[in-house]
Amino acid sequence: MMAGKVAIVTGASKGIGAATARELAAQGAAVMLVARNVEACEEIAAEIRTNGGQASAVGCDVSDFAQVTSAVVKTVGAFGRLDILVNNAGVIEPIASVRDADPQDWADSISINLAGAYFMVKAALAAFGDNGVIVNVSSGAAHAPREGWSAYCAGKAGMAMLTRSIALEIPSDKVRVYGYAPGTVDTEMQAVIRASGVNPISQMKREDHWPVETPATVITWLCREEASDLAGQELNINDENLRRRAGLPK
Repeated sequence: MMAGKVAIVTGASKGIGAATARELAAQGAAVMLVARNVEACEEIAAEIRTNGGQASAVGCDVSDFAQVTSAVVKTVGAFGRLDILVNNAGVIEPIASVRDADPQDWADSISINLAGAYFMVKAALAAFGDNGVIVNVSSGAAHAPREGWSAYCAGKAGMAMLTRSIALEIPSDKVRVYGYAPGTVDTEMQAVIRASGVNPISQMKREDHWPVETPATVITWLCREEASDLAGQELNINDENLRRRAGLPK
């Protein structure tokens, strides 16, 4: 269990982030839910508290370092410490060809998916005590380009290298960092992808996606000591050994 641990989960207003916040709280961690939609985060935090867990919420645009710093300060103020960062906030837009994508939309995507992840890491490292855990929610798109997703793919590729850079610079007995690609998951992002009709991912049926509880289970397990031997790696849902160790069905 994770009693006594304190976690920040970004992009926690829905999807994988909300499910991860619930799972971490169920395992005993105190959780700060972070997203631009603070009202949705507050509702989930209230649900967690009703179920006996510890949770609070703060509004934050991760692409704004001042807001990120404030969110981390509020977390430490609320719970007394910070042990875990789950970097989950991300956007798929713009879905457009390299020729047609709006430059500002493309830059905004990088600001959220990559710069925002770095901002959270920088602020969390300053707040961690003797040690901490970072889980960067990656994607298969970090390693294989998809038509119409140049911004998303570039951002996630950058995040994968950020994970490796943290592992290189900080000993794993101080900070354990993981990249985790959850596969295609039944979230609002997948609804946007289906509506776009661009590339084969958009043709997948909703029932072919993982439920949000699947990545939440793996992410929460990665935050435990049992996963320490995997620190520094970019992990993938398709790894049967990982799924087995995290307690998922075969």
